[in-house]
Amino acid sequence: MDFIHFISDNWDEVFALVTGILFLIFEIKQKNWMWIICIFSSSVAAYVFFTERLYAQMALNLYYLVTAFWGIWTWAKDARKLKASVSSSDKAAPTVHLTRLTSKVVLISVISFLVAAPIVWRILVWLNDANPIMDAIVFTISIIATIWLIKSYLQQWIAWMVGDIVLTAMCIVQGMPVMAALYTFYTISAIYGYFHWKKNGVYV
Repeated sequence: MDFIHFISDNWDEVFALVTGILFLIFEIKQKNWMWIICIFSSSVAAYVFFTERLYAQMALNLYYLVTAFWGIWTWAKDARKLKASVSSSDKAAPTVHLTRLTSKVVLISVISFLVAAPIVWRILVWLNDANPIMDAIVFTISIIATIWLIKSYLQQWIAWMVGDIVLTAMCIVQGMPVMAALYTFYTISAIYGYFHWKKNGVYV
């Protein structure tokens, strides 16, 4: 009964946990279903973070919701390129399409983080955010990581590792055990995802 009551009282976090796990499975396998799941999971996660006064995370999940449509289109296009580049009879053919990360993109991303994070932090302080420093760091890293994910950069997994570790700590501090469990799972999955993409990927 206690378990049922917990589910009932925390349905939104549990929903975010379940859909978040499905999201990661499809992300690692690089299936467009990931973006469909993202639309639903991000909507609920945005509500969860709003109730906890973590406004950057709320805004971030709304950002995920919008960029999911960009991701669907981009991944479908790159999947066609991958299919055209390999033989249909090749059972060992790569299953992940990759794009090379350039030094220019890295430089722009680092500068963007250094400029944006302090600005986001000041806005969150003004909004009386529950944890403005961690919230600002995760928000800014995740904005960049999402773009890297859509572009299919292998290194996007590293960006997610950093963001998920900080986010896990923030959820623990805020007393959100289900969400902390979700982002711990995300961190572990990001490590696996990196090696899976590296092993099974091809640059298109």
